[in-house]
Amino acid sequence: MNAFKTTTTVAALAAVFALSACDRNADERTAGERLDGAVANAEQRADEAKSDVRRETAEAKSDIATAANQAGDKMKDAAITTKVNAELARDNDLSAIKINVDTAAGHVVLRGTAPNDAARDRATTIAQRVDGVLSVDNQLTVGQQG
Repeated sequence: MNAFKTTTTVAALAAVFALSACDRNADERTAGERLDGAVANAEQRADEAKSDVRRETAEAKSDIATAANQAGDKMKDAAITTKVNAELARDNDLSAIKINVDTAAGHVVLRGTAPNDAARDRATTIAQRVDGVLSVDNQLTVGQQG
């Protein structure tokens, strides 16, 4: 029986040594293996950072383009409003009254009063002739100035 216990103990120890050799943990890696792992990890993080920078750069470019387009549109609308006001001021009937001209995306809205129906209609025609005007919403009322 004593030989049986000794054989069993030796077999168990051999199994433990065999398993421990197969299951080396990270601390038992060679310096070269640890360096290779660190390099691979650094390369992966660098690739992720590059991807993040590319995505954020694309988003920034898109935001800048959108802002530039919006600023350009506002400048065009302001120019249209200025031109419509100048043209209305040249008309004898319309120059003496205050007409509020608002422009958004090339669509002009006229508010205020006109001395008569003919002057009201002429205001629409005058505004429509200005370059860049896509439509005119004439909300002028006919009557005396307030």
